Amino acid sequence: QDKGTKMTEFWLISAPGEKTCQQTWEKLHAATTKHNNLSTNSKFNIPDLKVGTLDVLVGLSDELAKLDAFVESVVKKVAQYMADVLEDSKDKVQENLLANGGTVLTMIYGFEKDVLQKWQAKHELSSSSLDTVPFLFVFKGVNQIDNDLKARASAYNNLKGNLQNLERKNAGSLLTRSLADIVKKEDFVLDSEYLVTLLVIVPKVNYNDWVKQYETLAEMVVPRSSNVLFEDQDSYLCNVTLFRKAVDDFKHKAREYKFLVRDFQYNEEEMKADKEEMNRLSTDKKKQFGPLVRWLKVNFSEAFIAWIHVKALRVFVESVLRYGLPVNFQAMLLQPNKKTMKKLREVLYDLYKHLDSSAAAIIDATMDIPGLNLSQQEYYPYVYYKIDCNLLEFK
Repeated sequence: QDKGTKMTEFWLISAPGEKTCQQTWEKLHAATTKHNNLSTNSKFNIPDLKVGTLDVLVGLSDELAKLDAFVESVVKKVAQYMADVLEDSKDKVQENLLANGGTVLTMIYGFEKDVLQKWQAKHELSSSSLDTVPFLFVFKGVNQIDNDLKARASAYNNLKGNLQNLERKNAGSLLTRSLADIVKKEDFVLDSEYLVTLLVIVPKVNYNDWVKQYETLAEMVVPRSSNVLFEDQDSYLCNVTLFRKAVDDFKHKAREYKFLVRDFQYNEEEMKADKEEMNRLSTDKKKQFGPLVRWLKVNFSEAFIAWIHVKALRVFVESVLRYGLPVNFQAMLLQPNKKTMKKLREVLYDLYKHLDSSAAAIIDATMDIPGLNLSQQEYYPYVYYKIDCNLLEFK
């Protein structure tokens, strides 16, 4: 499939059966292929559903529009969260969402594989009548996915956030970062009643001053007790040992020379606890990653198929409302080519303008008016719903 010209959107349309539905299909196919393949087309089979009264259908039409928007939002959320979880491998989002190496098309047709029968069995529905029952179980199933996603995302994000905070503590400049993983026991004089070792951040540009000055910044500094323990781009981390009672004096004087004494107590227990916490979080995150990605895969597929199911129900209801009874229409799935979408619209318009003169009038009036209200433009003489799969594109 040539990615350059194929759109990742699909048009689900329907037109009334002519002498036969097959004829409707052939006519559309001929019209779109005659002009240099404007779209890739296939029949879209919607099971025959029992139709209630006109009032019921009008009510259903509104309910389905709301349900469509809700299910689409959940599909997007699951896809977006997959992108968040995969962090640096955003290019792998699509193959992770499309289970078993499938494509968007196979997922759209996944709807057809006895979805209605499966769902009826699952929800013990005795008939395929068009009432609120199919909605309830689409809504319930997708609502469950939405709630589970919130809970799982919240747990994983907490873990990720805590780990990032710890990682941040262990990175960054010497002025702010944790020093626990840099210093060693032998850098300090420990357990002395009189002596204490301080850690000082010395800007590289002032290092020569430090070497000359540190022994005389206060009284009672131990000579030659300073070493460079670590460096970053701008500074050195140095230790220095002095008598406890001279510490305040030393800190005050050091500041005048732009040497910063870091507040640091060498405590092996605490440092060990920090390290263990970081390992624990890191292990937890790795442990949760696989199952989370699997859950997202499975539930993306569930939500996506539910979404196509809603689109199919919308086409059915809208076709009966527009074309009347008995039920006689052909639903078709078009994947437009990017460069010729405008031409495809014109061909469909010519093909079907006889179906609805008011829609034709709107379109004729709006064809050349830029910036016109979209809702008007989205009304065509044929039944039309867009399935926008750009929600799978993550850069």
